[in-house]
Amino acid sequence: MVSHLIRLARIDASLDKHCLLAGATRFEFGASLEREAPFHVLLEGTCVLRMGTRVLSLAPGDIVVIPSGAPHTVTTPGGGRLQEVVATSGVAFRTVRSARGGDSVIDLFCGHYTFGPGAGAMLLRSLPDSVQVSFGESAESRAVLGTLSTLMRDEAHREGAGTAVILSSLSTVLLAMVLRTARGLATTATLWTAAGDSRIAAVVERVLDDPGADWSIDRLSAAATMSRATFIRHFQHSTGMTVGAFLTRARLMTAAELLRSGDTTVAAIAAQVGYQSESAFGRAFRTATGTTPARFRRGLQPAGTTTPGPDSGADG
Repeated sequence: MVSHLIRLARIDASLDKHCLLAGATRFEFGASLEREAPFHVLLEGTCVLRMGTRVLSLAPGDIVVIPSGAPHTVTTPGGGRLQEVVATSGVAFRTVRSARGGDSVIDLFCGHYTFGPGAGAMLLRSLPDSVQVSFGESAESRAVLGTLSTLMRDEAHREGAGTAVILSSLSTVLLAMVLRTARGLATTATLWTAAGDSRIAAVVERVLDDPGADWSIDRLSAAATMSRATFIRHFQHSTGMTVGAFLTRARLMTAAELLRSGDTTVAAIAAQVGYQSESAFGRAFRTATGTTPARFRRGLQPAGTTTPGPDSGADG
């Protein structure tokens, strides 16, 4: 499921900074661009991340993703006046240290994910404002993150040809781990991509594989081997959304990818993702994206290209 979503969302990852900060250091991060989500991976030490009124305590093995892109601050423990940071540019990323120097008390990688328009933007908006996942709690998770962190550190020290691509790929792996992890959430956030109930997760997978099918509540509950009422209750508990909201999201994310990857008419795409009429599809798509399917498609085309013929859908 997560692999399918990452492909649909057309996610790119960039590791921007390697932070080796001394005690009593404050590092401020401004607001991100649209469809960007910053992330932080703490390998060693402890620190505090503040985002508005929210305060997150980070420990080794913690990953924080901020889908909202809100400004935030990372502060290391220590007494005395807080010091700022200085950055040194490198081939693939910047190395950030405390302005007054001192021995490092944290080893932190910082970067951002860029989500594509349409499916990517819908996935980004469906996630909580911030998500903190701890991979330091179980032996299996520690082993996986340990391998990734070793690779990241080795590349950070090497920093040569191909480093940016390697670190981008490793950062995408980290996002996949976050999206599929229901356990270890250090916040009260519910990730619909990580349904804790295996029966609900199987249903989510089936819908994403074939969003245009006639997914009635009765059919879905039968697939999950639950009664209708039990299924509805368990689905909302596991995903944080209603069945109807999930079906709409799955169908529109698939539709957005179809609109950008071919010349199939809007009417055909509407039918392919389970809508009985092009007008109903157009209304739902506009509610989710702020634009019509035809305008969305035109906005993705390079200058000088043409759109499909008149049956490709009205602007509405």
